[in-house]
Amino acid sequence: MNKQNLITPRKLQGFWELMPKQQMLFSGLLNKIEEVFKANCFLPLDTPILEYSEALLAKSGGETDKQVFRFTKGETDMCMRYDLTVPLARFVSMHKNELTFPFKRFQIGKVYRGERPQKGRFRELYQCDADIIGHETLSEVADAECINLFEKCFDALGLDVKILVSNRKILAGFIEELGFENKSTEIFIVLDKLAKIPVEEALCELKEIGLSETGSQQLIKLTKTNGTFKEVKDSISKLSQNETFVLGLEELEKTSNYLKLFGNKSVVYDLSIIRGHNYYTGTVFEGFLKNSEYTGAVGGGGRFENLCSYFSETKMPGVGMSVGITRLFDVLLAENYFDLSKANEIDCAVVTFDETFNAGLELMSKLRQNGIKAESFYENKTFKSQMKEANRRQVKYVLIVGEDEVKSGNYTLKNMNSGEQISLDFNQVVKQLKDDRMASLMPNN
Repeated sequence: MNKQNLITPRKLQGFWELMPKQQMLFSGLLNKIEEVFKANCFLPLDTPILEYSEALLAKSGGETDKQVFRFTKGETDMCMRYDLTVPLARFVSMHKNELTFPFKRFQIGKVYRGERPQKGRFRELYQCDADIIGHETLSEVADAECINLFEKCFDALGLDVKILVSNRKILAGFIEELGFENKSTEIFIVLDKLAKIPVEEALCELKEIGLSETGSQQLIKLTKTNGTFKEVKDSISKLSQNETFVLGLEELEKTSNYLKLFGNKSVVYDLSIIRGHNYYTGTVFEGFLKNSEYTGAVGGGGRFENLCSYFSETKMPGVGMSVGITRLFDVLLAENYFDLSKANEIDCAVVTFDETFNAGLELMSKLRQNGIKAESFYENKTFKSQMKEANRRQVKYVLIVGEDEVKSGNYTLKNMNSGEQISLDFNQVVKQLKDDRMASLMPNN
């Protein structure tokens, strides 16, 4: 092909692409989270990336509508999924007569958002979701279980996280008392931005919506309430007798009591937590890394009473959690949390001589059958060239297979980092390599 016709290789902004060693580490994190989901009795689900627009946009609104990738193919109007929750509501509504409730599902997959790419913000990202869907009713035990599950995911990754918990009904009730129930969506959008904009700007935006100076200040002050549940309750319980406000505080107390039974240790109650999605109706929570320079949320979730109402007349309340694993991994890479030199696609290189080449291939195959990622550098025939290739690919262990080793069944396992060599039989080799493998996925700290 003429050089002038060559296409410059490039990828779209905001779309993720990792180098192989990074991908290995990332996949390891996904596996750990999946094991947590399974251990807590959640069932797997995989919904399509594309959905009918009428289904995906049924309960979005606000900024979400602006960030959805929407297009047509022929007469079909479709969207790429923005999150994994709305497709879940569609699925549950379609199959409600076949499912057992409460229905507990998990899904790990990509979602797509047409927002401006920046640090911590991507157009293509993975989410690790788990949800509990009820039939007609759903106890606050489910809220506590999802928060507990969220904490367990970070425990499995070896990360300390602070989980901030609130209930949207508290703010919604106060907004009702101020007489602006019909403007609650716009008000929530402003309050959700308080961590990113000056208070003066928020006050100005609330006044533009119609709130008084006093009402705006009271509302912003309410969002700054945080602490233990008792501290929060003592601080706000006398502020309003609005029915929605009181109900939100009661639900938050129930969730708090159940969390104590689950043994959660990372929860703080903070009324600034709102979550951007319109479908949240009660409990909401977000997670933040401790001991990190990154201050944004790395996941969260909440209660949605009415999400399925656009698809079914049957009431199916739900609550869920999501780990923003793409953003989290990007932060961990930037903070050198991982030792990439330890990540390798090869557990062990089988190094042979001319007369033991075939025996080495047999041994490599047997190691693979026993779960060892073994490799043979068959294009590098000399012993010296094979050792050089092992060094170049940063293989930690080589298994030297000479004539004596083949006869005795004891092989020389060499640690290429330390230079230490030990003689082991086949079963001992397998055990040694499996015991050592986990270190490749351990963080620096």
